[in-house]
Amino acid sequence: MVKVIINRAECVSCGTCVDTCPAFFELGKEDTLSQVVEAYRTEGKPEQGEAPPDLEDCVIEAADLCPVQVIAVG
Repeated sequence: MVKVIINRAECVSCGTCVDTCPAFFELGKEDTLSQVVEAYRTEGKPEQGEAPPDLEDCVIEAADLCPVQVIAVG
C-alpha cells in the first residue's frame, strides 16, 4: 500500500487529481479542496490515506500531475 498525504492548505482545487484518479481522490463538498475518498482514509483524516495496489499507479500519476505539487506519495 502506498501512503498519501495531501497538503490541503496549498491545494488550488484544480481537480487534476480527481480527473486522474477519481477512485481515490475527490474534492471536498464544503471547501472544494482535494481529499482522499472516505474508503481509503487513514485515521479518518481527509488529507491522508493508503492506496491499494490496484490504485497505486493512478495515485502516483495524480501526484506527478498536480500543478502545485501538494500530494506526497511514499
